[in-house]
Amino acid sequence: MRGATKTILMTAAALSTLALAGLAQAQSASKDASEPAFRGLYKELVETNTTASVGSCTAAAQAMGARLKAAGFPDSDVKVVFPDEHPKAGALLATLHGKDPSAGAILLMAHIDVVEAKREDWVRDPFTLIEEGGYFYARGASDDKAMAAIFTDSLVRYKKEGFAPKRDIKLALTCGEEGGQFNSVPWLLEKHPEAMKADFALNEGDDSRLDETGKPKLLSIQVGEKVYMDYNLEVTNPGGHSSRPVKDNAIYHLAGGLSRLGAYDFPIALNDATKAYYEQSARIEPDAEVANAMRAIVKDPSDAAAAAILARDPARNSMMRTTCVATMAEAGHAPNALPQRAKANVNCRILPGNDPKVIRDQLEQVVADPAIKITLAADPDPVSPPPPLTPRIMGPATKVAGKIWPGVPFIPAMLTGATDGRFTNAAGVPTYGLSGLMAGPDGDNIHGLNERIQVKALMNGRQFLYEVVKLYADGK
Repeated sequence: MRGATKTILMTAAALSTLALAGLAQAQSASKDASEPAFRGLYKELVETNTTASVGSCTAAAQAMGARLKAAGFPDSDVKVVFPDEHPKAGALLATLHGKDPSAGAILLMAHIDVVEAKREDWVRDPFTLIEEGGYFYARGASDDKAMAAIFTDSLVRYKKEGFAPKRDIKLALTCGEEGGQFNSVPWLLEKHPEAMKADFALNEGDDSRLDETGKPKLLSIQVGEKVYMDYNLEVTNPGGHSSRPVKDNAIYHLAGGLSRLGAYDFPIALNDATKAYYEQSARIEPDAEVANAMRAIVKDPSDAAAAAILARDPARNSMMRTTCVATMAEAGHAPNALPQRAKANVNCRILPGNDPKVIRDQLEQVVADPAIKITLAADPDPVSPPPPLTPRIMGPATKVAGKIWPGVPFIPAMLTGATDGRFTNAAGVPTYGLSGLMAGPDGDNIHGLNERIQVKALMNGRQFLYEVVKLYADGK
């Protein structure tokens, strides 16, 4: 009996070992075998310093280009370009050719430059990718090297798989979106127009979100963006001795005009994206008053009561109208003298399709003081209406989103900030912010200290873009 029992126990142990081995193999097979290569590519890109001060976009572009060539892309389809006067502002241009040259192209666009980061301010080295507690930490871990790495990785995967799309898939990893002396996108549109030519483009700019517990809350697609414009408001005056004050005071003129501006609201103007945003947001908004206001404003944009409720939230207010706000001021030259000059900067975020010069004229009416001279602080960026939100765009994205995030709302929105999409939209390439990369309620500290991205959110976004670009590439 003892021998028989021992044999039975040994057999059970062997079966258990085999079962565990089979389970391990099944779990291993269920994982994406290409993920380790992506992690290596992502790490290399993030750890290549691309700040405007000491970094090099050219080095990062060359590194990503080398990845594409190693996957089988010919040299003729992978180029790093830059103007002679900006040798560190290189952009990577690459193409996976489609079977039908007449079908038009998709442009995958992401910027590889990042905001400055000081090591002494961060908990971790900002230029070392660190995985901790389910998050990746580093400058650019999210903005915008996550998307740039995913696009590069997707082309590598397509090439290795032998994927032959109907239409060309173009990649443009650009430099200078975060500021500095040079933004490569306008230069690329002028000097390399064929590389940037496309039926439509995918770019950053969506506002996809995780909830407070780290679970998917909503998927967003950005359709159009506001125009950034600074205006100089200036009053000049002969001045005089402060012991003999007069009513004609430069500071008082400027203060009065700014007070009137502060009390003014530009009119509500909804477009297709903001209407869709409010329509769909109303379905998931827990506050009944806000949800009803969303429905009301879509039905009647002149509904002042609904607008007032929505305007309590600065983001919703900015989505509904052009906004202008004083951001800087300076005045006077001595504490015992009447001011000879008073000056302020007013920053406006202008609804797409509106001319910044017309907004200047409106500002003159609002401040209502001819002593205040208003000028544009710089040449305005290109102005264009939001791109159309068509079934060709929404269909594939909705299909893939439903598979990866079943039941999660997919909401169009207009960006109140700015991306390089303002240049491509104006150049005739409809550009949509679509990444699938969901950030936490705090925006994952983009541009701030200890920037991060949830590992699971990054991998989900990677799978989303890989699949949706495939559908776009073979679609009509």
